[in-house]
Amino acid sequence: MIANNILDISDVELIATIGDRLRDYRLQQNLVVEEVASEAGLHPNTVLNAEAGRNPRLETVIRLLRVYGRLDAIDAFLPPPEVSPIQLVRTAGRGRKRASRKRDG
Repeated sequence: MIANNILDISDVELIATIGDRLRDYRLQQNLVVEEVASEAGLHPNTVLNAEAGRNPRLETVIRLLRVYGRLDAIDAFLPPPEVSPIQLVRTAGRGRKRASRKRDG
């Protein structure tokens, strides 16, 4: 389980927590490892390793979340960066070009 302050736990503990949650998603849906692996295009050992917190690849996590119908968790995990109002003002003028004077002649 994640500590009260996520900054207080190690990377290994966080990966183990992610694995626990992946296993919980599978068990909540009464799915067996082989079924999930087949649907995700993974080997059953890959699923078990991910659930055990053995540093799964990001692609593995995405495939498993897709099978569990929890791909929306990626947005919560890694939301798009917010643009500050100051940054908007600074970048707004970059695409503008100065009008040139017509020359007589």
